[in-house]
Amino acid sequence: MSKESKGYKVVSDNRQARYLYELLDTYEAGIELKGTEVKSIREGKVNLRDGYALIRDGEAWLLNVHISPHHTTSQYFNHDPRRTRKLLLHREEIRKLIGKVEQKGLTLVPLKMYLKDSWVKISIGLGKGKKLHDKREDIKQRDDKRQMERAMKNY
Repeated sequence: MSKESKGYKVVSDNRQARYLYELLDTYEAGIELKGTEVKSIREGKVNLRDGYALIRDGEAWLLNVHISPHHTTSQYFNHDPRRTRKLLLHREEIRKLIGKVEQKGLTLVPLKMYLKDSWVKISIGLGKGKKLHDKREDIKQRDDKRQMERAMKNY
């Protein structure tokens, strides 16, 4: 059974986040959106690459995620592409995140945005920035894996 048939469709994926951060935990959150934003998301006009999340006053906020304005809607009803959006998380999850982000110096990074049934959800990762040598190690492992797969394919 494919993921699309269960009502799960990935709209945007932030592959750069897995390269830049060592992800420790992931959370699923809803997003507070306007109508034109939902239309743009359904068309796949989302960029998560520069986005990040903050926790202020006991609420989670998504910053710097670009959702393109809807092309058939007038400018009056359209939205600002990089506006700050509220994330919808349970209070216990926010309380856990506050402790980890403030005490351990971790970062909240959007990993992927998807449609779950008719709802727009976002997967947020709690990550620690990788050092240059960690990134080099990941590249080396990936290249070694590719070479092994090529060698196995030829035999």
